[in-house]
Amino acid sequence: MPFVLLILFSVLVSWPQGLRKAQLAGSWYPKDPEALARLIDHFLKNVPLSSIPSGDILAIIAPHAGYVYSGQVAAYAYKSIQKKNYESVVILAPSHQWGFEGCSIYPNGGYETPFGISQVDAFLAAEISKATGFGFIAQAHQAEHSIEIQVPFVQRILPKAKIVPIVIGVPKRATITSLAEGLKKATAGKNVLVIASTDLSHYLTKKEANKKDNETITLIRQFKTSELIRKCERRENIMCGGGPVVAALLFAKDKAGVEILRYSDSSEASQDESRVVGYLAAALFAKPVSKEFRLSEQEKKELLQLAYSTVNLYVKENKVQEYKPQGRNLLQNCGAFVTLKKHGQLRGCIGFIEPVLPLHQAVMQASVYAACRDSRFLPVTRDELDDLKVEISVLTPLKKIVDPKRITVGRHGLVIAKDGKRGLLLPQVALEQKWNRESFLENTCLKAGLPKDAWRTGAEIFVFEAIIFH
Repeated sequence: MPFVLLILFSVLVSWPQGLRKAQLAGSWYPKDPEALARLIDHFLKNVPLSSIPSGDILAIIAPHAGYVYSGQVAAYAYKSIQKKNYESVVILAPSHQWGFEGCSIYPNGGYETPFGISQVDAFLAAEISKATGFGFIAQAHQAEHSIEIQVPFVQRILPKAKIVPIVIGVPKRATITSLAEGLKKATAGKNVLVIASTDLSHYLTKKEANKKDNETITLIRQFKTSELIRKCERRENIMCGGGPVVAALLFAKDKAGVEILRYSDSSEASQDESRVVGYLAAALFAKPVSKEFRLSEQEKKELLQLAYSTVNLYVKENKVQEYKPQGRNLLQNCGAFVTLKKHGQLRGCIGFIEPVLPLHQAVMQASVYAACRDSRFLPVTRDELDDLKVEISVLTPLKKIVDPKRITVGRHGLVIAKDGKRGLLLPQVALEQKWNRESFLENTCLKAGLPKDAWRTGAEIFVFEAIIFH
């Protein structure tokens, strides 16, 4: 047998009963590999560079409809991992065709697409199976589209990566949490990406869908996993891939933040606003661990108590207490902001950008200023004291940047300065207001009293991070 044919034969026989043939090529996405490549590249090219989060991506959320409907949204998620180097990709997907309990982990072989065969990481699949207790149910994969639709994107973006396809059955709390914990254990120390395959609400009017999807996105952004699980268990019409999304959130929760990259719905392609399906692209990015400065839970508690007592004493007696901190870190000079809220609404927020005072003094002064000297509000009265909630943000030093793409929403706060004007917005503000990177920049400019496009026309941009607690 000629050498080339021998190699081909050995490759073919290495996939015994483990090759999952393409089911959607020619209908949900192009069957011709060149046409498929052109389409995916076109989608990726349409993603603006300003939408790409910086830092390490632990997981992405991507839709799984036909490419004509959701391919462009999916490209936002996949663009965030372009030029990354993952060894394996775990694809979590819901079961649309086969009802079962637990999860089905594809053990070996590969998934076929027009690009060729995406090989299953059999070793990692076995490790996940061992860590979770879940095995392989062949029927769960045979006609399931929610994994296959992701594979061509994976092949195009990460051509060397292996995959582990996992179909999740009935989205019960025990199933989801077991999968998430098993993923943590099996992937520890490995360079692995998790993909959660999901569409959002189904077949509502555009107005209804956008409202419901925004509520779901807020829960995702805030890692409200218990509430998401409750909605999934009640079979609420929020997303078909609730199990995969929550499992990804739990997998990354202790070390990640969420950046929403793109939301859309099927009406963009169909022009039919009477029955739409929602589509989401998001990235779970690794939060950097600050080595320069940390606060213990006791130190955070001490600062919160100090803020409350300072506000109470000043409002009642117009006095500022003398205070000697117990924690050593509280003597270190730090920038800090104190935010007061009443019944969930902002009641005052003032602080120090630069580390000009010891932390405990910065918190005390900022507490007084937030309560009585925020020009946007009347001073806090005695009757309001019991209703106030305090949030403290301890700032890292400012770092000037030239490239706005280095800003990660949810991780960075912003300071923008020009012509003697300077505005600051804390990291949590962008999340609360659901801003993307460009909106965050524009609103920081407005906060400084500058035109909203000043960040494009010579204004200085500074980023910082914050230890936030309440």
